[in-house]
Amino acid sequence: MEAESSLHKLETRNLRSADYDDIDAIMKQAYADMGGAWTRQEYSNLLSLFPEGQICIEDKGTVVAAALTLIIDYAGLERDHSYEDIVSKGKFDKHDPDGDYLYGIDVFVHEDYKVMRLGRRLYDARKKLCENLNLKG
Repeated sequence: MEAESSLHKLETRNLRSADYDDIDAIMKQAYADMGGAWTRQEYSNLLSLFPEGQICIEDKGTVVAAALTLIIDYAGLERDHSYEDIVSKGKFDKHDPDGDYLYGIDVFVHEDYKVMRLGRRLYDARKKLCENLNLKG
């Protein structure tokens, strides 16, 4: 494992606008049968609404995994809400900076990195964000 880790330089950070091409490529790979990636406009909208909630892992300058989130007012949601209710066709209307819960809208990992447990790292980063923002869950 040590030899493998020297081949990579992994860093967890927040996504930036300039990362869109990497995100687009990974999402098209991960969701080829489900419509591909968020559009550039949807991605920009998400970054402008909640930049600290968009987390990625990069390897030597290339994004290889990401987790996308919103803050929601859980009490304001219908009990049987759907994913589409939350993302609202890329408008992310349910994002509420004064909400009480972090809502994970996406997690994806480049297929060449799936054995490296990057999804676990992203979930841990989400938990830390939740604690830092003093959210209920």
